[in-house]
Amino acid sequence: MSITESPSPYRKLEKQSVAALLRAINNEDKTVPFAVEKAVPQIEKLVKAIVRKMKAGGRLFYIGAGTSGRLGILDASEIPPTYGLPHGRVIGIIAGGDGAIRKAVEFAEDDEEQAWKDLKACRISRRDVLVGIAASGRTPYVTGGLRMARRHGIVTGCITCNPNTELARHADYPVEVIVGPEVVTGSTRMKAGTAQKLVLNMISTTAMIKLGRVKDNRMIDMQLTNNKLIKRGTRMIMEELKVPAHRAEQLLKQYGSVRKVLARFG
Repeated sequence: MSITESPSPYRKLEKQSVAALLRAINNEDKTVPFAVEKAVPQIEKLVKAIVRKMKAGGRLFYIGAGTSGRLGILDASEIPPTYGLPHGRVIGIIAGGDGAIRKAVEFAEDDEEQAWKDLKACRISRRDVLVGIAASGRTPYVTGGLRMARRHGIVTGCITCNPNTELARHADYPVEVIVGPEVVTGSTRMKAGTAQKLVLNMISTTAMIKLGRVKDNRMIDMQLTNNKLIKRGTRMIMEELKVPAHRAEQLLKQYGSVRKVLARFG
């Protein structure tokens, strides 16, 4: 039995008080960052490979099913507004298609051929990197996608929460974050999902910094899609150029991004 499917150490949950349940979940959640910490050397190797490919014009793909697929799509979707990278440079694909983002598609994760079809539709090539996300490390959709990608010479990585999995065997850069059994047996949207989210944060944030999308500690390429971000960009310009708020906002709206303002006046 895989670790992610191992029985919960907590019993008779239905008889526990709300407070006891919350403490149990919180206590287990506290262990996740320490499990991620152990995987930092693996994450480092994967990030360096991603940066090399993306600096040469390649793309980053995530594939997954269920929670894992949704987390990949979430990470990919936040890159353009946060870092100004064009849509299509980081792509999340979920088993069952976009409809599976909101509603589970029965047996979609069991089709080991479909992921490669989905990837081919995006014209994946050797310029790109593919990261498979699966807590169990044996989801057919994900393992099949990585197997075919590797067969075609594409750099592969994975994020899993079990050791020595089939998925890791198909990954050039496996990341294994062993978080242990869930409070509710097999409910990998909990600790495993949290671990995957933390690793994805680390991967994409570090990659964007190394791709020059951050100056000092500021998101100078963020898209100005709402008033909050306009105000944030205005503050950046005020602090960097030592100008009043009205002038900073005027420059931001005129040039359209913090980067362009700093390039012109910084």
